[in-house]
Amino acid sequence: MACQSVTAAVMDEQALLGLNPNADAPYRQRAMAYFEQLKESPDAWEVCAKALSQGLYRDDHVKFFCFQVLEHQIKFRHASLSAAQQQLVRETLMKWLQSQLMNAQPEKVFIRNKAAQVFALTFVREYLTLWPKFFFDILSMVGLNPNGVDIYLRTLMAIDAEVVDRDILHSAEDTRRNTLIKDTMREQCNPSLVESWFQILQTYQRSHPELTCQCLEVVGAYVSWIDLNLIANDRFVNLLLAQMSMEELREEACDCLFEIINKGMDPVDKTKLVESLCQALHSAGFFSVEQEEDVDFLAKFSRLVNGMGQSLVLSWTKLAKAGSGKEAGATLQALEAKVPLLLQLLMHEDDDISANVVGFCYDYLHVLKQLPQLTEQQKTHMEAIMLAVIKKLTYDDEYNFENEGEDEAMFVEYRKQLKMLLDRLAQVSPELLLEAVLRVFSNTMQNWQALPFMEVEVAIRLLYMLGEALPASHGAHFSGDTMKTSTLQEMMRTLVSCGVSSYQHTSVSLEFFETVVRYDKFFIVEPQHIPSVLMAFLDHRGLRNNSPKVRSRVAYLFSRFIKTLHKHMNTFVEDILTRIQDLLALAPPENGFTPLLTSDDQLFMFEAAGVLIVNGESPVERKQALMRSLLAPLMDAFQLLLAKLLQETEEEQQASLADALSHAVGFASRTSKAFSNKQTVKQCGCTEVYRDCLHCFLPALSCPVQRGVLRSSVRSFLHRMIICLEEEVLPFIPAASEHMLKDCEAKDLQEFIPLISQITAKFKRQVAPFLQQIFMPLVLAIFEVMARPAEENDQTAALEKQMLRRSYFSFIQTMTGSGINEVMANQGAENMERILFTIIQGAADLPDPVAQKTCFIILSRLVELWGGKDGLVGFSDFIYKHIVPACFLAPLKPSFDLSDAQTVLTLSECALTLKTIHLKQGPEFLQFLQQEYLPSLQVTPQIAQVTPPRPLDPPPCNLWARLVVL
Repeated sequence: MACQSVTAAVMDEQALLGLNPNADAPYRQRAMAYFEQLKESPDAWEVCAKALSQGLYRDDHVKFFCFQVLEHQIKFRHASLSAAQQQLVRETLMKWLQSQLMNAQPEKVFIRNKAAQVFALTFVREYLTLWPKFFFDILSMVGLNPNGVDIYLRTLMAIDAEVVDRDILHSAEDTRRNTLIKDTMREQCNPSLVESWFQILQTYQRSHPELTCQCLEVVGAYVSWIDLNLIANDRFVNLLLAQMSMEELREEACDCLFEIINKGMDPVDKTKLVESLCQALHSAGFFSVEQEEDVDFLAKFSRLVNGMGQSLVLSWTKLAKAGSGKEAGATLQALEAKVPLLLQLLMHEDDDISANVVGFCYDYLHVLKQLPQLTEQQKTHMEAIMLAVIKKLTYDDEYNFENEGEDEAMFVEYRKQLKMLLDRLAQVSPELLLEAVLRVFSNTMQNWQALPFMEVEVAIRLLYMLGEALPASHGAHFSGDTMKTSTLQEMMRTLVSCGVSSYQHTSVSLEFFETVVRYDKFFIVEPQHIPSVLMAFLDHRGLRNNSPKVRSRVAYLFSRFIKTLHKHMNTFVEDILTRIQDLLALAPPENGFTPLLTSDDQLFMFEAAGVLIVNGESPVERKQALMRSLLAPLMDAFQLLLAKLLQETEEEQQASLADALSHAVGFASRTSKAFSNKQTVKQCGCTEVYRDCLHCFLPALSCPVQRGVLRSSVRSFLHRMIICLEEEVLPFIPAASEHMLKDCEAKDLQEFIPLISQITAKFKRQVAPFLQQIFMPLVLAIFEVMARPAEENDQTAALEKQMLRRSYFSFIQTMTGSGINEVMANQGAENMERILFTIIQGAADLPDPVAQKTCFIILSRLVELWGGKDGLVGFSDFIYKHIVPACFLAPLKPSFDLSDAQTVLTLSECALTLKTIHLKQGPEFLQFLQQEYLPSLQVTPQIAQVTPPRPLDPPPCNLWARLVVL
């Protein structure tokens, strides 16, 4: 043996004990340390080579360990091995392989897989240089020995993973090497490899089916890049077809044929290949799908049929584009001949088998869409596909609607695929689809009481799906095309009048309401049906259904229905409000009673109630009374619950009470969605009741417990009131802000700043006195939170601080953009300086392009406001000492990545800041650059003397900024 050494004479037996999974921790640690020692030593690994080549150990874990050490040497240190050591690796592998031929029992699978990986790594490193006879040597030794053939096949799959597999990312260098390996194999050994596969498949198809399956997998993997003629010939294909009839081989044979069909080739040749294969499969009886009971095989076979069909579609597309009319016609004929088989598989009761041919079916319909006119046969095919889709959309008896699991999720996904087919059918022939759906729907609705739920559900579902399959602008399905509108109108009229809403099954109830809301514009055309549908929403069929799932979904759909049709609800407003009154009650947290609707569902109900009140035709006084009757119970409950919370000591009960308080505020907030601005609130006389809500809710901000939940809900309410009450909300803001700034966390401040920014942007100078008071307390609170220490690896804390920093800069931007910069200027010199330096730091030093961009926008605005001869005293010095350096140094930071879109925007703002400085400071700025600043950066005089273009032209200025930076 080559390259013996003292260090590699014997293995550490004590360390090897730690390889056993059941070994104690000290032994395992010693084994890991020994592994590292063997990996890093230039020659200690040779002891593992010796152990493998001489078969010194019986323990499987030791054998695996030795292969791992060898793998590391080949993978990471091969280039540094001496010629003798590289020879030792080859000798070790071949001696180990030879020993496998004589073993009565093969090694464990995990050892064989690891050995194959080591063989493959050695092949990749040495095939092009040191071991060109790699395959010849292995095949010569292995012959047809089953143990040897197993290692050979596993090695081929490992080579495929290293060299061919497109799912594995490779460097450019590895890709070039892999291409060269494949080219060399094509020239030197592929015919020999293919011949070896044929011999293995023929020899072992009955005695060793597992080896035959392995070999079929190898053929499937390699066929994508080897010469197809080596495989796609009578001898090989006949063998594969014969194995399609052998129970243990048929699935792998199917997969192998699929890979052959999938290989890229000339469209005419591909059509011939598919046709010859189809004829052989048909002659062998494989097209008689209904007689096949093995669903696992049919799943593979349907995948093969899908591949053949899609290959023919691709060939037809290429030939049609190339203008090869005759060849395209022949391919289309071949395609049409496969449709009966496609239909058998599409309609199969097993959804996996059906799903496998959806791609072929979709592509076939796409072909029909491109044809100028359909033949009678094609129309027949279309109708058959339509019926198959309708049949397969139907639920089965075992679907669990109340507790949907993995099987149900898979069927939902399958339904989405079928919907794609329905949409495609509509594109090919909307008339045929409408006619088919009308027929199914009408027949079902005439006799719905006597039919199983799945038939009723799918009939309504088809009507629902037409809404997307036959799109209309803004849901206007009942105007335009007379045939379509009259058909849809007829079906909707039947749906709402035939009584099917009373069908007692979750799926039917849900589908009924979903369809009613999808086609809500139908009720504008035929408003006489609104009362009956409203009753369905409000009684046991909808909001009071036995199923929580139905109740929850109907709450949302009811809200949508009301928002669309509120103009037609005037006569029903008070009746609806009376009927839903109990559904609007705030659920007490402690009584254990489960309400009909969850709090999330109630949000939709309050929104619907608000829309009904606001858009009704009642007098203002009545609207005011109705809104107060809606909100007063919430305020009463809020006051009681807040008093309880202040006395409660149990943390769990505190959380429960806080949630209930939050829900009350959220419900009140949701009613305001019916208003678009202050004017609409005044018109309805609702200003006072919302002011009362503010008086009621704001004391929660001073609650010492559960601050996060309470502050968040009240803050959201204030956001809405700024829109609805406008300046009337301002008296409440100072006290609210004072409470929200106490004992803040990063997240509290981050959520509070948008509220202040909203007030600032909306009211501008009107709120300057308030901002004057709150500005520094807010800024200091931000600084204090930002300065708090955090764990180095605490990603959540780091993200919260980053978002808070962005919010802070965004607030300053809003201030400067709203023309109330004097608020900052009046904070005193020391505070002013501190704030300005945070902006400079954000622009120049932060590795956050979003924050940097905001900071440069602020600096540009401040230069515009305070720069120039008549600007703020001392600000010109600040421009030259700090803003200009920030503009030039920020792009020089390693984190300034111009391949990032946000960073490019930051650079643009940076350049615009320089442009603004030039506009405000004039020639003085250029003089400063050329004579002082740029020379201090060691910029050459030639670049420093570059004269910028006219300041009214930003893009060149942008360019100039880059030029100077570079």
